[in-house]
Amino acid sequence: MAISKKELFKRRKSRTRHQLKTVSTGRPRLSVFRSNKNISVQVIDDSKGVTLASASTLEKDLGIDKGYNMAAAEKIGAAIAERALKAGIDKCYFDRGGYMYHGRVKALADSARTNGLQI
Repeated sequence: MAISKKELFKRRKSRTRHQLKTVSTGRPRLSVFRSNKNISVQVIDDSKGVTLASASTLEKDLGIDKGYNMAAAEKIGAAIAERALKAGIDKCYFDRGGYMYHGRVKALADSARTNGLQI
């Protein structure tokens, strides 16, 4: 019996989260959600269950026309790094969810790193 794409995605996602929970030492995690049209990211403190900073291509003030390309992912990475540093967070774990570390997800992470966030 073949395993569906959704089930494989869930397995990758749970494997990633489990690895982060075993390593986590009070650091927040940078969680990425990628859809076909947009990308959004949150800095989450799992011990308190609170979102500390967030950024999305749906925000009008960032001036992103198309939220599904590499340039948009780079702008979101820069925005989340700026907001996290403003909130006093300079180190966090990167939670890619079930997505491959490639393309837009990688561009977002690299942009956040170049703008001062240690992942």
